[in-house]
Amino acid sequence: MTWLPADFVHPVRVPLPGDHHLRPITGADTELDYPAVMGSRERLWSIYGEAWGWPPATMTVEQDREDLIHHEVEIAAHESFNYALLDDAETALLGCVYIDPPRKAGSDAEISWWVVDDRVGTELEQALDALVPQWIAEAWPFERPCYVGRDLSWQEWLALPDAN
Repeated sequence: MTWLPADFVHPVRVPLPGDHHLRPITGADTELDYPAVMGSRERLWSIYGEAWGWPPATMTVEQDREDLIHHEVEIAAHESFNYALLDDAETALLGCVYIDPPRKAGSDAEISWWVVDDRVGTELEQALDALVPQWIAEAWPFERPCYVGRDLSWQEWLALPDAN
């Protein structure tokens, strides 16, 4: 893909306050990801459902594993990125950050993130909300990132023309 410079090296660990960090997700994270996603499924569907068709109500553990392996391959190829939000011991997946090439006109990257239901409104969510735009500005080569669900609503994003 041409959306990132050929020599770009993506971050492999991003610390957050409170003994948490972000790192690229892998298929090995399924046992942590599946309960996080399905435990927050209704809210996640209200965010991502119309745009991505995710997460489906009937998603199985194996389907989640296949999805995470797909993300892992995309990360290795620098096609898109999914970062897991984990506690430092990596015993709990508490959310994700997505960094994708633009599907809609007007930006050079589309970024969104979420935390599990029981972390909504907490210091962890506030720390993630503060970190992501700063991290993108400092560590990524984007000039016009779009924070979907933040800069504009998902409905506004869906109404934009497709990127060329």
